[in-house]
Formats: sequence, structure tokens, C-alpha cells
Amino acid sequence: MQRLDEYEKCVDWFEPLHDIAREATGLEDFGDTHYHKGLQVLLEQFDQGCDLSPVGKIATRFKLIHVLTWRLKTEQAFKDDPSIFENPIEKPLVITGLIRTGSTALHYLLASDPNRQALPYWLAEHPQPRPPEAEWEAHPDFQKSKGSIEMMWKMDPSLKSIHFMAPDWPEEGGHLMAHNFTDDHWEGALKVPHYIKWYENTSMVETYRRHKKLLQLIGSSRPGMPWLLKYPVHLKHLKSFLEVYPDARVIWTHRDPSNVMSSYASLLAGFRGINSDNIDRDDIVHEQIDIWSTAAERAIEVRKTMDPGQFYDLHFDDFMADSVGAAEKIYRHFGMDWLPECQAAMEGHRDDNPQGKHGKHAHQQQALGVTREEMLERFAPYINHFNVRT
Repeated sequence: MQRLDEYEKCVDWFEPLHDIAREATGLEDFGDTHYHKGLQVLLEQFDQGCDLSPVGKIATRFKLIHVLTWRLKTEQAFKDDPSIFENPIEKPLVITGLIRTGSTALHYLLASDPNRQALPYWLAEHPQPRPPEAEWEAHPDFQKSKGSIEMMWKMDPSLKSIHFMAPDWPEEGGHLMAHNFTDDHWEGALKVPHYIKWYENTSMVETYRRHKKLLQLIGSSRPGMPWLLKYPVHLKHLKSFLEVYPDARVIWTHRDPSNVMSSYASLLAGFRGINSDNIDRDDIVHEQIDIWSTAAERAIEVRKTMDPGQFYDLHFDDFMADSVGAAEKIYRHFGMDWLPECQAAMEGHRDDNPQGKHGKHAHQQQALGVTREEMLERFAPYINHFNVRT
């Protein structure tokens, strides 16, 4: 990575980054060129400034190279076994909604269903056919993911209580979407206004097409097994998502946006604090209020064009009051079998993972430079449409 220091401008990293990935893998084919624009916009952003700390500079370069490296590896995997694309992904169960609405807890709960496959963190970070679980711990890529998570906890221990992760636990789809350099990772980890302006308004169809191919690769060892997916970001790009997954069963989670945004600002301050020494929480919350209120309004309009039965609305208080009962209602709404082994697995997960197991996340609305009333006003169309409790 040191060779990148030879270049005055980050936009000139484009070819050297590819060269580094080629040298690391001995491979040449990065696949289609749809990812070029996202990478170019990011490099332009770096030239405009991101307030990167020395650690952030290293981490950002590593992330760019990691994405390109795994584009090479997965393109080779596609060539090695083209039959993976015969593996259908039908009626995936998808969790989305505003961030910090209980979607992660719901994701972990539903993933305990033995009759459904989810996306483990280590395979999201290193996409490949899913090995037998007994072999995971010894796999070098599993250990790499384990090490990266542990390093993150060391750099900011509070993140563990805000958003717990483990290499063998279900993960969101961001690592897969990052293959096109179109993902929330960058706006979560860095201050990137130029990138945000482009990313929040670009078509994500090609990103989701690659996302699907990567799921087919990972799930090729379990052909036909139904998928559970989760990512709040799908709400931002719901039109593109449903173009690629037209039969998706969508769970839309809801919560008082004032609680959502204060919690999310705290989370992003932690992530950005790893990469920058200059964190402005007021700036973060105003930025994200605008992004997510717009996303909710756009998604509402998309949903109006779809079959109402394709969606299920789950409110935070209802989920917290009876998580397994909420899961059963979801299954019955979509006509999915609610089997004894499914209920037993979810009850076991619930009992083994009480709220606060990994620490309590404390955040203060009044410390954000925006009042609760101002947040509720900005989200009023969303609140009124879904009768969200505030």
C-alpha cells in the first residue's frame, strides 16, 4: 500500500489499487465495470478531504484493496462453477426499515430458524461457497474476520454494546454491496458529502445484481434453501432492490425516529472515530436525518406500487414485548410454515440473548444539537403514514 504515497492525488490511485489486488491474487478479471464510477467518486472525495486520521488512512486503503481483491476472487469462482447461477433465490425474507429499529435483534432471532440460511459475517466479508459449520473456526478467512472484529472492539469498546457482531453471526448485506463501491460503509465510516450526493441518488440495480450473484455463490452448498436477508439500506434503494428480487417478502421495522436518529448518530460517531480525530455529532445527525427521512418517503412511494401482502410492518414496541410471537405473526402473514423446531430454536435464542447482554447503549438526544420536536417534524410523513408511536 505504500506505493500509493507516490501519488499527489487520490484519483490517481485507480490503476495502482487494481495492480495491488492483481499482485495479491495472481488474477486479472475484475468482472464488469459497473464498479468503476463508485470507486472514482470515492477517490474524488478523498482528494476533497475526509478528515482521515493516520489509522483511518490505512484502514481506508485496506478496504479499497480488500474489495478489489474479492472482486477478483469471486469472478474466478463464477468461472470455476457457472452452475451456481442455476441456484434460484426465491421469495427471500428481507428485513429493512430505518436504522436502529430493532432490525438486528429480529435478524438474529429469525436466523435461528434451522430451515433458513442467513449470511454469516465472515462469508459476507470473504464470499465463497458456505463450508460445513464444523470447519469454520479453522478457516483462515474466518480467523481474519474474527481478528478484524476484535480490533474494532479494542479501538472503541462501546461499539460492542451498540451493534454486536461475531464472525459466525448473521451479517447485513453491506460487504456484498461494497463490491460495486456503492454502500453505506463509506458514509458510516467517513465524512463524505461528495460521495453521499452521488450514492444516495444513483441506480443500485447493478449493485443488487452482483449482490444476488454473491448470494448464489455463498448458498451454492445449500441449493434451494430459503434466504433471510437484512439491511436497513435496502429501504433507501427499495425500487432497485425489488427489481432484482421482485418476489421478496419484506419486513419493514418501525420506531420513533427521534430515538432512531440519536442512537444512530452515536453509532456513527463511534465508527467515524476509528477513522478520524475530528468528529462532529451535530453534523452527523443533521446529515443522517436528511438522508433517512428522504429514504423513508421514497420507499413509501415505491411500496404504493406493490402488492400490500408483500410487506409486513413490525413496530419496535410490539417486537420487544413478544419477539417470538412477532416472528410467528410474520411467518403466518407470508404463508410460511411455523414449525415446532423453528419456535423452539427462536425461544432458545431469545433466552440465551437477553437485551443488554453485550452492554447497555447510552445515548442522549439533547446532546445532538437538534430537538426531538425538530426530528419528529422532519419525519412527519413517515410517522403519519405508518402511525408510528412517538
